Order: sequence, then C-alpha cells, then structure tokens
Amino acid sequence: MSTSYSNFFNRAVLLFLIPATCAVTLAQHPTTSTESGAISGVHEDGLNIYNGVPFAAPPIGDLRWRAPAPVTPWKSTRKANAFAPACMQEGVSMPGETPPAVSEDCLYLNIWTPAKSAREHLPVIVWIYGGGYINGSSSMPLYWGDRLAHKGLIVVTIAYRLGPLGFLAYPELTRESPHHSSGNYGLMDQIAALEWVQRNIAAFGGDSKNVTIAGQSSGSISVSILMASPRAKGLFQRAIGESGGLFEPLQLAPKYLLANAEQDGVKYAASLGATSLQQLRQLPASQLIGNAGGIVHPVIEPYVLPVSPYEAFSSGQQNDVPLLIGSNTEEARALTDVSHVTAATFASDIEHSVGQLPPALLAAYPHATDEESRQAQLSLERDLRFGWDMWAWARLQVGTGKSSVYYYSFRQQPPFPADSVYAGWGASHFAELWYVFDHLDQEPWHWTAADRRVAEEMSSYWANFAKSGNPNGHGLPQWPEFANAESKVLSIGDPVTVGGVANIHGLSVFDAVYTGVRGKPFAAK
Repeated sequence: MSTSYSNFFNRAVLLFLIPATCAVTLAQHPTTSTESGAISGVHEDGLNIYNGVPFAAPPIGDLRWRAPAPVTPWKSTRKANAFAPACMQEGVSMPGETPPAVSEDCLYLNIWTPAKSAREHLPVIVWIYGGGYINGSSSMPLYWGDRLAHKGLIVVTIAYRLGPLGFLAYPELTRESPHHSSGNYGLMDQIAALEWVQRNIAAFGGDSKNVTIAGQSSGSISVSILMASPRAKGLFQRAIGESGGLFEPLQLAPKYLLANAEQDGVKYAASLGATSLQQLRQLPASQLIGNAGGIVHPVIEPYVLPVSPYEAFSSGQQNDVPLLIGSNTEEARALTDVSHVTAATFASDIEHSVGQLPPALLAAYPHATDEESRQAQLSLERDLRFGWDMWAWARLQVGTGKSSVYYYSFRQQPPFPADSVYAGWGASHFAELWYVFDHLDQEPWHWTAADRRVAEEMSSYWANFAKSGNPNGHGLPQWPEFANAESKVLSIGDPVTVGGVANIHGLSVFDAVYTGVRGKPFAAK
C-alpha cells in the first residue's frame, strides 16, 4: 500500500439517584434538583431551559487527560441561565458562526424541557455537535432545542473535549491509566454526559429509558463509536447519525491504533518542547490547541473502543438500537473548491489533493470534460467522506442487528444568499441542520413554503423516531425501513420520495476496494 494511497483514506475520516417526586416548577426561574444540588433556569415560551449545567468536574490541572471526574456538590441553588464556555478550540465548526468563548473548564450541558412535572417521562434527544473533533459548541444557536422540545421532547446538548485535550494518546498516560489506555477523553466526556442524563433526567420530566443520541459530522462519527463501545451500553435506546461514521479499514488508517497514536503523541509533545506528562500538564491550554499536530481523532484502545466500529458491527457486538442515518446529496460543496479542476488535470489534481487512487475508483467517476471533472471530484469526495460510511453502517446494522434502520438522502437546497459564505453550496454538508432543528427563522434568507414543509416534515420524523424508534407519523410521507435486499432510502426534499441508494455504482467500487484491503496486515508506522 503506497503512502499516498494511505493518506487518501486517512482523510476519509475526517452516584446519587434523583427522587421521582422532584418537581419541575413553572416559575419565571424554574428550579429543580440534580444529584449535585439544586439549579434554577429560565421559563420561555412554555419551556423550562437550563444552560451551563455541570456534568463533570473541570478537567484542569491534574485532571487534564483523565476520565471525567464527579462534580463537587453545592449547597445553595446554582444559576443555570447562561451557556458555559465551549471547550478549547480554534476556528469555528461552521462558516459564518460567531467564535464561542472557550475554556478548559467546559464540561457542561444544556436542557430544553416542555415538562410541567417530573412525572411526564418524556423522550430525550442528546445532541453531539460536529466540527472534526477540532471545534464545535453545544451552545450554537442552530442547535438550540426549543423547536424540537415543542414536539414533546426533552433536548440536551452536551460538550466534550476537543483536539489534543480530547484525544491525546501518550505512553505515560497509558501507564497511569487503570485501563491501560489513553486517548478518547472527548468520548469519555460524551459517555459521562449520558450517564448524567441517566441519573438526573427524571427530575426534568424525562424518561431515562427513552434516550436518543444524535449527531452530525464528527458528532455522527461519535454516534457510530458509542454504538460500538461497551462503555456506552444501556445509556441510550436509539441513535441518529447525520453524515459521519467510522467504518473504513484500519489497514488504511493505522494512526487510529493505540501504539501508533502514542508515537504521534510523543512527536506532538516534542514539538511543544515537552518530554514528560508532567510538563504537558503544566503547559497553558491555549498552547496545546494552537499546535494540534494531528491529534484530533479517536483511538482504538482497550477501554472505550476495544475494536473498530466495523469489527463491532460485523461481529454483532454493537449496542443494538433502532438507527436513523443518512447523508446529503452535495456534501462536498461545503468542503472542496473545484473551480480550478479540468479534464486535463483531473487525475493529477486528485492525487495532489488526496493521494494516489486505485484506477477503478477514478473510472467510477467519469471525467471526460471539464464540467464532468468538477462534478466527479465533488461526487468522489462526497462518497469518500460520507456516502460509503453511511451505506456501510446501514448494511452492517441490518446484517447483524435486530433493530430497525431508517436511511435518508437529503437533497433540499437551502436559499443560501449569493453574497454569503454558503453561496453555491446547495444540499451540502451542514445543510440539513436548519431543517432538523426547524430553525429556518434564525437566518433572514428567502425561505420558501417548500423549505418550511421540509423543515416541518424532517423535524417531525426526528421527533417521532426519538419517541418510538419509528419516524413515521400522521400526515408524513411513509418512510420504509432499510433492508439490504431492497435498500429503500427516503429522499428528503420537496416532495419527499422513496428510492434506492444514490450513486450505488461508485459506492460499490469503494466497497470492493475496502474489501480487498481488510485482510491485509496493519501498516507499521
């Protein structure tokens, strides 16, 4: 396997119980109890909203690069009426987003609940933000749970550590760990937040036995990992993944293996002038984030992720829950500039961008003309980064699981203004989020009646799925279950239609390439 070929595939993946009688009050500043103490939020538009609720101790000082620790209890009522800073990061997870305030003290969550008492036992959606494990925020307005909560749900958005603070593997960390592992601290944060929900959500009117995890991009990759992780067993009953999974052969991405990730961690520490874990823990957090050194990905290690998601699913070891997944028809338009691509330079441009490809993959995306070449690169990167993973995830769950799968393809094109950073993106990466959260009115764009129908339908499908594991409901076009024999996919746009898997030829070529390398030894670094 050539180095450039491997580089191509590497880029593919970008306790206390709460009494059941705890009351959720409806005052202007509603108050409820958690295991650590009472909190007060705000009451707006029929919802009780609690922002900045701690679910773990600040991961600072000696707690840096450790599993999340319990929150220190408090005695007086704690205000939960303002978002906490986001975890340390650089840049933003979506173009046009206002950069959030950041801090290493960031393990907080936010709750939107329509419950009028703790006896309602409402279904819960726990949202995991995307951002390539480099950035992202649980407080971004697009993710606010107000509109979904009005459909009879509790929405929780959670934070988790990012970049080197969230994913550093290092020999000393492995040695000090009782689990003989390191890395995946950001995933441990996600699990800790889900454990907090299990112990506390009843006080907010939620049902701890009806929790749906949901995420987009790297948040969706996290969903695929949580389904594969024995540490997350029993913490959720349904799963939603939007445009992201971790199913490629590890032979083509050996950096995910613990031993290799540790070597990368040593090189990263050396780049900072640190030769020990003690020195690393003494460095300012801003210095660690400002030089990420590629330490921005999960690790296959004994504690959180003992085997890859592909291995877990293919052997039937996954947390078997109903699954709703899909991707967008023009994902790559948000991520790839193809304005310079021509037929004459297509192959060399691809090799320069992502490494040398097998001839069969190039041939699967026709590029005889300049226009064909531009579309070919967009289609190839769409299927490489997202399309194949979602197809593989659906087939694996159907093949070894007992729970249902619902598969979508999002094709609606938001009215992105021509003078905006989103110009020309169409149904790109991110585009479905305004519709899922029914937040069209957050942007002063020229939304049409068709856009509003799609937002109502899509948010209703998501809400119905969280309630019952089935997205179908009164007034909605029928969404059939996905089965490997029939491969029925819901195409979400105006109108909603049902068809087969898009670009099945290109995906099948990817599948053949991946199958051909799975039996080969892992590449040494």
